[in-house]
Amino acid sequence: MNASTATREDLVNFARLARWMDDFGLGHGPIENVEWIGGGTQNLIVRFERCGRAFVLRRPPLQSLSDGSKAMLRESRVLRALAGTPVPHPPLILECADREVLGEAFYLMEPVVGFNATKGLPRTYLADEAQRAMAYAVVDAIADLGRVDYIARGLEGFGKLDNYLARQTTRWRSQLDSYSRFEGWTGRQGLPGVDAVAAWLDAHRPDRFAPGIVHGDYHLANIMFRPDAPAISAIVDWELATIGDPLLDLGWLIATWPGVSGEDTGSSVAIPGATALPTVGDLVDRYATASEREMSHLRWMVVLACYKLGILQEGSHARACAEERTSTPSRRDHDWAVAMMARAQRFIDSRDVGRAF
Repeated sequence: MNASTATREDLVNFARLARWMDDFGLGHGPIENVEWIGGGTQNLIVRFERCGRAFVLRRPPLQSLSDGSKAMLRESRVLRALAGTPVPHPPLILECADREVLGEAFYLMEPVVGFNATKGLPRTYLADEAQRAMAYAVVDAIADLGRVDYIARGLEGFGKLDNYLARQTTRWRSQLDSYSRFEGWTGRQGLPGVDAVAAWLDAHRPDRFAPGIVHGDYHLANIMFRPDAPAISAIVDWELATIGDPLLDLGWLIATWPGVSGEDTGSSVAIPGATALPTVGDLVDRYATASEREMSHLRWMVVLACYKLGILQEGSHARACAEERTSTPSRRDHDWAVAMMARAQRFIDSRDVGRAF
C-alpha cells in the first residue's frame, strides 16, 4: 500500500482512538461529526467531536520523507512549551507516542477559530488599515516567539546549537541529494542556481547569533487569522521548529512575502483580495521596532530561507515524480523551487533587503 491508495481508515482507526481517549478521560461514547481536513502525502488533520467536545487530531501521512512520528512529538513538545506565552498557537490537549494506536505518533489539540488568508479575505479585512494591521500582527508574533525563554520553557536540547549556522548549507545540500532515491527525479542539475546560492551562504555566514525558538516554516499559509479583527488566532504547523536563530523566521516570511515585483513572483504566498499589504521594507522596520535582536545578518537569513524553501519544494516534486502523479502539480512544485533560487539570487545582489523588490 502507498500514500495514493491509502484510505482514511488506514490513517485513523477511530475505534482504537476512542479506546486510547478512554484511558485518559477524554470523553466517552462514539466519535462523531468527523471532518477530514487533509491526508495522503501531507500531514493529516481531522476534526471530530466526542461527548460534546471538539478535538483536532494531527498525525503524519502514511509515507513521509522523514520520521513522521518524531516530527509529531516535536510539534507537541513545542505547543506544550508555548502554553501561557503571548505567542498564538493551537492549545495542546495530549500527545500519543505509542505507534500501536494509529500506526504513528499523533496529538490532539483544541480547534482554532480562524481563517487562512491564502484562501481569501473576509469583509472585515478588505480595508487598507486592516490589511496592514494583519501583516504587522504576523511580524509581532515572531518577535514574541523570539523573546520566549526556551530554557525556562523546558526546550533546552530541543535543537543542536553547536555550529548551527555552519551546518545549514551542508544539511540542506544533503537533503537535496537525498531525493535521488526517488525514481524519475532529474537531480540537482535540474535546479539552476542552487550551487551558487550555497556557495554565497558559505562565504558570508555570520559568526554568532542569540539562540531562541524558531518556527522554521513561517509564512502566511501557516497562520490562522481571527475572522472578527485583524489579529492572529494561531500559528500552525510546527514540525520544523527548533532552537536556532529566530531571525530565520523573519527571513522565511520575507522570502515568501506577496506583492513583490519581478519575474520570480511565483515564489510568493499569495493573498487573494489583498491590495494594501506592507512592503518588505515595512516588515523589516516593524520587526526592528518590536524585537531587540541584532539584524545585521538579515540578508543571509533571507537567502538561507529561499535556499531551504526551494529545496523543500523540490522534495515535493521529486516525490511526485516517484509516485507518478499528473505532471501539473509536479511541475508547479519544481517551478516554485526554481523561482525560490532566483529570488535568493536577487537578495544576494541587493545590499538592502527592504529594497530587493
